[in-house]
Amino acid sequence: MQRLYRFLHNKFRRYPVIIQLTPTRDYDAVKELRTSLNKLHKPINDLKIINSISASLPIDSIKKISSNSLISKIYLDREIRALLNVVNPTINTPIAWSKNYTGKGVTIAILDTGTYPHPDLLLPKNRVIAFKDFVNHQETNIYDDNGHGTHCAGSAAGNGYTSSGKYKGPAFEANIVSIKILDKKGTGKSSNAIKAVEWILENKKQYNIKIISLSLGYKAVVPYREDPLCQALEKAETAGLVVCTAAGNDGPDPQTISSPGIHPSLITVGAFDDHNTIDPNDDTIADFSGRGPTIDGHTKPDFLLPGNNIISARAKGSLLDKLSGDKIVDDWYITLSGTSMAVPICAGIIAQLLEAKPFLTPAEIKEQLIKSCRKIKTADANTQGNGCLDCSMLFNETQSSI
Repeated sequence: MQRLYRFLHNKFRRYPVIIQLTPTRDYDAVKELRTSLNKLHKPINDLKIINSISASLPIDSIKKISSNSLISKIYLDREIRALLNVVNPTINTPIAWSKNYTGKGVTIAILDTGTYPHPDLLLPKNRVIAFKDFVNHQETNIYDDNGHGTHCAGSAAGNGYTSSGKYKGPAFEANIVSIKILDKKGTGKSSNAIKAVEWILENKKQYNIKIISLSLGYKAVVPYREDPLCQALEKAETAGLVVCTAAGNDGPDPQTISSPGIHPSLITVGAFDDHNTIDPNDDTIADFSGRGPTIDGHTKPDFLLPGNNIISARAKGSLLDKLSGDKIVDDWYITLSGTSMAVPICAGIIAQLLEAKPFLTPAEIKEQLIKSCRKIKTADANTQGNGCLDCSMLFNETQSSI
């Protein structure tokens, strides 16, 4: 009986897949393929940015369509996961503030679990200028049932309204577009992330989106050129958007950079521990921070930012809020750790840089960031990348070159 159950389970179980199509001008044949898939396996979703379709199919159907000449490759629709003070003085963010670079006029798209209506983002002016929900499709009011996305939004652009400025992000006057692609448990499908990138490209002019922040990822099992999310983010970068990704939390072993952080041209951020001091001499690399080289052999991460015990915005009543009682600082703030926390800090710094020099390309921004790092003496390139990002180096150079 158990064997029969396993057989039936495997036979009828549906697997989430991304079906990449072969470039063709035979539009009628492609339409027929879509129609037949939709008829048998509703729903299917177009991922036009990478010429693909996402669907959930039984194994027999996957085998059947794999020989279709219209289909280039079939990928598993990978599960993505959220990658779970004195931060600003540690990285010398006040240097940028002293030059009035606060992210004004720049919008950061945060792809995560949503955003709680936190005063640090809504007062005295609502800076969450758009909300898109690819999980529950509830877009009347902003929300975050997990809490991870709210913490990230605060780390990038919180203004410290409820802490008299004590806990705020680098770009505390930047705008946020919150895109929910992860559920209450902090998990989701890579196809939803790809749909979010498509939405950003369609709406970037309306909201002046300049930066994509992704504090999420999954184990890299294929080269970046064969990773559907990497392909989509490359299209976003080509369109002029700066993409910040996480190194992942599977360190300290080598070759633990998560995808999409494996893409060589995207900005991949690891985490260091500042030990709650502003003294750079006691900084160490967080044990959990992903190490290179990537699955393709590229050196990663690109650099490090604080990611250990980061105090930021709390989403009251969320899953993390309920599970992290000892991490709650007060009514409005919570402490979390992970390369997830380092990524939005990077996004906030880039918003400041784009306020200062709005015509920089993604490649030029990455180059300036890399040039503004200080090394940790005991670490190699596949552990720290180019070192710890230091805003005093970045914005002194920026000011002198404007």
